[in-house]
Amino acid sequence: MATQALTLNVPDKLYELLKQRAAQTKRTVEDELLEVVNTALPSTGNQNDIPPELAAELAAMVYWSDKALWKAGRDHFPVKSSAKLEALHYKRQDKGLTETEIEQKDELLRQYNRYMLVRAEAAFLLKQRGHNVSVLLKSK
Repeated sequence: MATQALTLNVPDKLYELLKQRAAQTKRTVEDELLEVVNTALPSTGNQNDIPPELAAELAAMVYWSDKALWKAGRDHFPVKSSAKLEALHYKRQDKGLTETEIEQKDELLRQYNRYMLVRAEAAFLLKQRGHNVSVLLKSK
């Protein structure tokens, strides 16, 4: 695989966090940063990667009421699912995953991505309708 060199200036706090995570996972800071970036970005960045049923759901959101959009914008991934996904992520880094665990991780990631896409679309539509959506950035 071809690679490109990149010089990146990061705040001290972020560097320290990366350094701690790298130590925990027994990797270099560079490898940890690559893992974080690789996890955060879609594999191809191609919108055609969205399953057709999800694309249809997102397209239909334009007809939702403001109330429904606000609810979707404030919705969160279930805590149990988030904890399980995090545990699988750490296990994958430490020991590796079984085939069943890989399937479980993939399904949880699919669910998480759906939550995030629906929340993002809701915020986008509310913003288009003239609402101040900054509160959605702060919702926990």
